[in-house]
Formats: sequence, C-alpha cells, structure tokens
Amino acid sequence: MTDPAIDLDQVDRQLLAALRADATASTGALGRRLGLSQPATWRRIRRLTAAGVISGRRVVLDREALGFGVTVFLGVKLATKGRVSLDEFERAARAIPEVLSIDHVLGLFDYRLRVVARDLSDFERILRRRVMTLPGAGNVEANVLLSEERLPGPL
Repeated sequence: MTDPAIDLDQVDRQLLAALRADATASTGALGRRLGLSQPATWRRIRRLTAAGVISGRRVVLDREALGFGVTVFLGVKLATKGRVSLDEFERAARAIPEVLSIDHVLGLFDYRLRVVARDLSDFERILRRRVMTLPGAGNVEANVLLSEERLPGPL
C-alpha cells in the first residue's frame, strides 16, 4: 500500500511517467532521459518501490493479436445476499480465464467484471455457461467496449 506521507518531487513524477511508458527501460536509459546518473536513478526506483509507490511491472498484451477481439464490462447484482458469501462469488469468478478483473463496487451492481472473448458468440457462451452460473449471480448488465483511451492519470 502506498505511504500517503511520501513526498514526490518533479523528478520522481517524471521517472514514474517514464516507467509507465516503458517499464523495461534500463536505469541508465532512464537516467539519461531525466538528467540523472544510473545509480541515482536506481536509488529513486528502489525508494519508490520500498514506499509502495511502485508495486510491480507488467507486460501489456495485445488482446486482439491473441484472438480476443471483444471486451465486455459486466455489472453483476447478487441475487442472494447473505446466502452466498462475497468470497464464494469472487473465487468462482477468478476461476473463469476470460475474466480479467473483478471489482467489488457500490451502486446499482455489486460487481463489475471485465471479460474478454474471441467474438460475440464466444462471449454469449461465456455469459451463459460461466458467468450466469456463478454462485449468487442475479441480474447482469453487459456493456461492450467500443474503444479505449488510456490516460496517464494525475502523475
């Protein structure tokens, strides 16, 4: 978890932005880009990691290139609150390989799932055979992703 007391200076913010753009960049390359030495860059990354600001690095896969051309956001309202634990629902949803994220939310729905499928008929199969059979699943609303724009956020 991020320590709310950590002070980020302008160089830290630039370093984080550079890492978001390319997490594979070497500390030497990052340092040259920011006007820092390689050791100074490494120390900053180590400090930000120790403080919990950097919690990992990941590879972003092109889902379309892998054959998953459809992304759907599902709002799921549990039908049997109290009978089925949230843990049971989450555990069963995690077992569905096409589910990329499970968000427990406030509002009209209890959960928001991000699901990928090869096409709409594949999504229908996932919805009918996997999602609708989740423990406690009640009302489900689907929103098909048409386009996505990733924004850098406050940093």
